[in-house]
Amino acid sequence: MDLGGEIGEDSDTNKGSMWVLDQKLDQPMDEEAGRLRTMYREKKFSSLLLLRFAFQSLGVVFGDLGTSPLYVFYNTFPHGIADPEDVVGALSLIIYSLTLIPLIKYVFVVCRANDSGQGGTFALYSLLCRHAKVKTIPNQHRTDEELTTYSRSTFHEQSYAAKTKKWLEGHASRKNALLLLVLVGTCMVIGDGILTPAISVLSAAGGIKVNSPKMNNDYVILVAVVILVGLFSMQHYGTDKVGWLFAPIVLLWFLLIGGIGVFNIWKYDSSVLRAFSPVYIYRYFKRNGRDGWTSLGGIMLSITGTEALFADLAHFPVSAVQIAFTTVVFPCLLLAYSGQAAFLVVHHDNNETVTQAFYRSIPDRIYWPVFVVATLAAIVASQATISATFSIIKQALALGCFPRVKVVHTSKKFLGQIYIPDINWILMILCIAVTAGFKNQSQIGNAYGTAVVVVMLATTFLMTLIMILVWRCHWILVVIFTGLSLVVECTYFSAVLFKVDQGGWVPLVIAAAFLLIMYVWHYGSLKRYEFEMHSKVSMAWLLGLGPSLGLVRVPGVGLVYTELASGVPHIFSHFITNLPAIHSVVIFVCVKYLPVYTVPEEERFLVKRIGPKNFHMFRCVARYGYKDLHRKDDDFEKKLFDNLFMFVRLEAMMEGCSDSDEYSVYGQQTEKSREILLNNNGNTSPSLGDLTMSTVDAIVPVRSPVNNASNTVSSQMSNQTEMDELEFMNNCRDAGVVHILGNTVVRARRDSRFYKKIAVDYIYAFLRKVCREHSVIFNVPHESLLNVGQIFYV
Repeated sequence: MDLGGEIGEDSDTNKGSMWVLDQKLDQPMDEEAGRLRTMYREKKFSSLLLLRFAFQSLGVVFGDLGTSPLYVFYNTFPHGIADPEDVVGALSLIIYSLTLIPLIKYVFVVCRANDSGQGGTFALYSLLCRHAKVKTIPNQHRTDEELTTYSRSTFHEQSYAAKTKKWLEGHASRKNALLLLVLVGTCMVIGDGILTPAISVLSAAGGIKVNSPKMNNDYVILVAVVILVGLFSMQHYGTDKVGWLFAPIVLLWFLLIGGIGVFNIWKYDSSVLRAFSPVYIYRYFKRNGRDGWTSLGGIMLSITGTEALFADLAHFPVSAVQIAFTTVVFPCLLLAYSGQAAFLVVHHDNNETVTQAFYRSIPDRIYWPVFVVATLAAIVASQATISATFSIIKQALALGCFPRVKVVHTSKKFLGQIYIPDINWILMILCIAVTAGFKNQSQIGNAYGTAVVVVMLATTFLMTLIMILVWRCHWILVVIFTGLSLVVECTYFSAVLFKVDQGGWVPLVIAAAFLLIMYVWHYGSLKRYEFEMHSKVSMAWLLGLGPSLGLVRVPGVGLVYTELASGVPHIFSHFITNLPAIHSVVIFVCVKYLPVYTVPEEERFLVKRIGPKNFHMFRCVARYGYKDLHRKDDDFEKKLFDNLFMFVRLEAMMEGCSDSDEYSVYGQQTEKSREILLNNNGNTSPSLGDLTMSTVDAIVPVRSPVNNASNTVSSQMSNQTEMDELEFMNNCRDAGVVHILGNTVVRARRDSRFYKKIAVDYIYAFLRKVCREHSVIFNVPHESLLNVGQIFYV
């Protein structure tokens, strides 16, 4: 537990009881805090363990990128191949696309920008939020920066980074533009979660038709749909039990396509290896003109899965991902594409061969085993993308950019393995609609390329800010990285624009729908927070009511939930002016998410007393990271009371020596007493004996031995006060706990514009109605719940 001061205007008043623990215990805890911080940094692994991680990363990180050879050449030449030299030019484009984007940009640069191992657009946004005040909902406080997982760098005021930071923070429109960029990238990743299973499974299932050319294409679609339904239906089981199979399947897949590539190069045309010379790219465009330019939409598919590579970084060290890509993935992909190119150079005049280039190039003796492995690899690739979609939606939800949906933790071992039922079925319906609606890989490929290139552009812009604010790179390096990335990605983007009417509109429509939902939800959440901030009750008014708050104090504990981490919410004044009684103990509970991936359990709660002791009022701020989950077996109420009791004991310990201005806190003794307190944290009822004495003994005054006697007397008095208050709080807890939740309804003003009325009165109201309530998230019993409603207009 971490104890902090009042977050607001009353932090300097009532210092006798409103103290900050860090002021007393900061120096002795430096060593302990340093040990904690090292737990959340990337560890150094042994060579053997690093190789094991590299092997496991194949099944999670590279599945999507590895299945691209199934459909790249078909989407590049959907109308056949006129000149065999075009195959060499296309191969040269594929080689340099794989080198520039996945290898150089992502594996060696972007992956280093992970947030303590977490990847994706929201992880980059969280890094930026820690280094600049760009978060649109300003609910952070300086005490949050003291978390062991809240790492950030500082820079000189006159530096280029400081000027960029000042520019970003200077206007709200820039913060909104940054958020919009992140949301667009996130929506396109969700689009990937729909299109990746569609094109991967459909391409793999297409192998059935190769040996039976007269087979109706509807049978292939039916097989693909059955596989997709099975895949999405199994999501609620998680991947914990079958995940160990993913890495061997993908490794076998890479070895197979690499080996087949070597065989085809040897058998058909080894001269295709001249494609490693970039001159063939120039000749390709010169020979084909606009058709060559638009074919980049197909070439683009060779690097799909790159964005999922970063989003699925998960628990793997960056060095393990780099080893896996450079030693297995990259060489096998180059061999696979080169082998297909050698096959197509010889068989370029047959359109059927071009359509099924991958399966036609497989030797007959191993055709069916490769078909089975291809189908399994497509399923693994789809699973990785679906998991990445769940993960990024969870991050968006935690940062207030997505409606509250049910999140299920599917693994007891791994924090990141989650399942979101509502999103799963939406993805399944849209995926089946895309597969059955388009019926061919070409249009799905056009849609897929559009989604991927937009995500890459969003990542490039975010990485530019990361390099300036977080890494503090020299401006020349920033210009080189941004310039090269934009040249390549804008080239691909211009090519996919030509195919918007040929399927490229699908991800744009999907992204627009999700963007509308996410932005409207964020806008409504921001307005609700601003309303609570502007209408909060002053502490002077509350203290003026006296210990009884002008009401009858009845036995029991009232937990008042609020979004404010400071001040008294307006909902509380609304509550006490309409009811004649209030509970003997009142705790204002604020649950907030921070731009960190996790908050350690021992640092989750900030506890603070409000007013004099006889008011029996407290504030508790529960802090979570965007990867933290509220599990069904988590007893939020119990943890809250355990931390509250610990606060009362430590408070009594500090007040017991308030007669002296200077104290020396012995580090070893303080650590020991803190350990005892933390170990006792699991008990439902607090221990009042030995614990209290041990905590008091940890603090010894410096001035003179005479003070020891007075300190002993004051310690005994504080012990008695502490025991009385803990007994009183326990009795109130036994009398009953009531959870008081504010139900603030947002409405648009009558004079608002029509689009604002639609967004607030219909879309946001509908999302609030269908999303989960806080009472469900924190497992609040229905019989202990009290909703207090109010309406405000924006």
